[in-house]
Amino acid sequence: MAEILGSLGNALLLGFALLVIVIFAFHGGSDTPTYLNWLFRYLHVLFGIMWIGLLYYFNFVQIPTMPQVPAELKPGVSKYIAPTALFWFRWAALLTVIMGLIIAAHPPNQYLGEALTFQQPYQMIGLGMWLGLIMAFNVWFVIWPNQKKALGLVEADADTKAKSATTAMMFSRINTILSIPMLYTMVTQQAGLVG
Repeated sequence: MAEILGSLGNALLLGFALLVIVIFAFHGGSDTPTYLNWLFRYLHVLFGIMWIGLLYYFNFVQIPTMPQVPAELKPGVSKYIAPTALFWFRWAALLTVIMGLIIAAHPPNQYLGEALTFQQPYQMIGLGMWLGLIMAFNVWFVIWPNQKKALGLVEADADTKAKSATTAMMFSRINTILSIPMLYTMVTQQAGLVG
């Protein structure tokens, strides 16, 4: 068992194989637009869990713990763990947004324009979409460029690294703040608790 589950690739392969079994067992006869809607929603949630999970990892675990890590151990985080986590973080953010936009634009939904302009009954999901878009913008255009400097992935002097680390942390905290109402808007819209 350890040989199989010791590899992340094997675990993912088994998870997606199980997903295919579930899809065929329960949705094998579904019409294509309905099935695609379910598939995009599933991917939106899957990537969203990865994105927000890593956001919370950074804010609840890594940032508060780093001051306690002995200096000789910090390169293990800054050279190996943080760059890998940031890779998955930024791509999960992008894929979450893409899947969300597809859901809102794809039949049977097609409410993208109405949601982005806060028309009834899409104000709640529209607010969630705008919060998610702001958060994704922060990931790609503020957090990631500053993290590259802070982690030494691009050339920067010590002062720039320190300022970049602070900027990245502040915008990560902003995203943590925005995630709380954003998640609420997503859940309440889907549960029909709008109005």
